[in-house]
Amino acid sequence: MHLTASPADWYAARAAGIVAYLLLSGAVALGLALAGRRQLQRWPRFALEDVHRFAGLLVGAFVTVHVVTIAIDSFLPFSIGQLIVPFTSAYRPLFVGLGILAAELLLALAITNHYRRRIPYRFWRRAHYANFGVWIGATVHGVGSGTDRSAPWLVAVYALAAGAVAGLIAFRGLRMRPAAIAVGLGGVVLVAGLALGPLHIRKRPWNARLFHDRLTGRIVSQSGVTRAIVSMAGEGRGLQRVLVRADLLLAPRRIDRTALQLEFLPSGEICRGTVTAAHAFSFGGSCRLPDGTSRFVSASWHGDGAGGLVGTIDAHA
Repeated sequence: MHLTASPADWYAARAAGIVAYLLLSGAVALGLALAGRRQLQRWPRFALEDVHRFAGLLVGAFVTVHVVTIAIDSFLPFSIGQLIVPFTSAYRPLFVGLGILAAELLLALAITNHYRRRIPYRFWRRAHYANFGVWIGATVHGVGSGTDRSAPWLVAVYALAAGAVAGLIAFRGLRMRPAAIAVGLGGVVLVAGLALGPLHIRKRPWNARLFHDRLTGRIVSQSGVTRAIVSMAGEGRGLQRVLVRADLLLAPRRIDRTALQLEFLPSGEICRGTVTAAHAFSFGGSCRLPDGTSRFVSASWHGDGAGGLVGTIDAHA
């Protein structure tokens, strides 16, 4: 269900995921602090129990925003089924699947919290430990599949959150501050090492000046009495994803007018210009972005046997 390619939706999906993770880490840390409340007698009850409970509600709200904005955004290759059933997505199925499991487990915990007074306390208490599974799944999901996961600032966020939670768990179990500090530092090093090492990604270009992408699309023609319109609408998929449309207004024995539009994703910037050369299975043209920079575009293709086209699209400044 892809309803929009707006960059605002793409930003909202990313921001909601990061905010949800920060709130989740804070809620887990507060939960661990509550377990050791004998050492926190000077803290008011509101600062721990009420904030802990409210943080959990906010986590659910931002996770919902994260999932909904991903579902409606056309930049992300997820269907509704892939957002519900873990490990079925085409994009990084392991890490995305862990995120889906974490969200579904969070929903189950929300239900147990709602009926806390109607279920045995021991069952609720043991189920509450599943919050650690939610947090671990969310951490691995973010480090392994997040768009900005290799950005230094986000690596720092994941590493510090991992260090804080790991340190608090160690302090709760061992009651030794040096050991807790050592475990916390180990969590920082582990998560930072994964994010900057084996899980590091090459950042996609933003409105790339030079790219070569695989092209898919379709040719549409409309014939009038004296003129005809021939349009090629397609999508380039590669390091720089683009939507392309080339329109030709044809008069007898000549091309009367042309138009070329190239939309860069996920920025949403549109490059507008004209087609300068058109052939049966290729075209060339130029366009200009709002910042004044130009792109020279060429595309070539062949039929895919099902009424569409496949080929390549190239651009350079």
